[in-house]
Amino acid sequence: MMERLHKFLARCGVASRRQCEVLIAAGHVAVNGQKIIRMGVQVDPDSDDVRVDGRPIRAAPMVYYLLNKPKGYLVTQRDEFSRRRAADLLAGVQERVFPVGRLDQESEGLLLFTNDGGLAQRLAHPSYGVPKTYVARVRGLVDPSILSRLTQGIHLSEGRVAASSAAIRYSSYETSTIEITLHEGQNREIRRMLAQLGYPVKHLRRVRFGNLTDLGLPVGRFRPLRPREVQELRALALARNGVPPSISRSGNSPGLLTN
Repeated sequence: MMERLHKFLARCGVASRRQCEVLIAAGHVAVNGQKIIRMGVQVDPDSDDVRVDGRPIRAAPMVYYLLNKPKGYLVTQRDEFSRRRAADLLAGVQERVFPVGRLDQESEGLLLFTNDGGLAQRLAHPSYGVPKTYVARVRGLVDPSILSRLTQGIHLSEGRVAASSAAIRYSSYETSTIEITLHEGQNREIRRMLAQLGYPVKHLRRVRFGNLTDLGLPVGRFRPLRPREVQELRALALARNGVPPSISRSGNSPGLLTN
């Protein structure tokens, strides 16, 4: 998978992206024996020989972890107030990983962590339409007519947004549960859509991210992805609107949204 040189260097821990750009411009970086001084050069981490001042640079192995985030944890790399972060739950993970997309502090559910920047960018980008499914618990008896309104689209401040599917899992006069799948997303989209329809969300959980589900993964726990799951994610990352190409192709294919 090709990657911009300065991003590759930063991922390997050489320096920040901006500092890596400075190193390149100053002539400290060579690729396959050729000094590079311009921005935008792409390298293949698996085959290209990248050196900084003659020192070979090797990327850490790509790793992928699935976390079932509890409510009350921030999805951020740093927090100046020392609040609880989702990354703090990845006990024993040695690699420098980052979350794919976001999940607001009051929501729980699936969150993918990886050091595979190319795959993460595609999975999080709205144009690729990777499906994400949520279960929302709201107060009161839900009118089934809201399902069509959710899928036809609701106007928020960013414009018209729509769910790709919506279904009522359970409904009573006290509380109801709605399952909603998105292929694109805006900040806190499900909460805002349902609030506009008169059903403020009491609890929100992401139960599916692409091909990954929360089955067998308790809240607050994480696990590494299986090779087949990574292959399927890469297929989704190459797709448009959640329709992947055949994942029987080479597993070397290149590689959230907030609610």
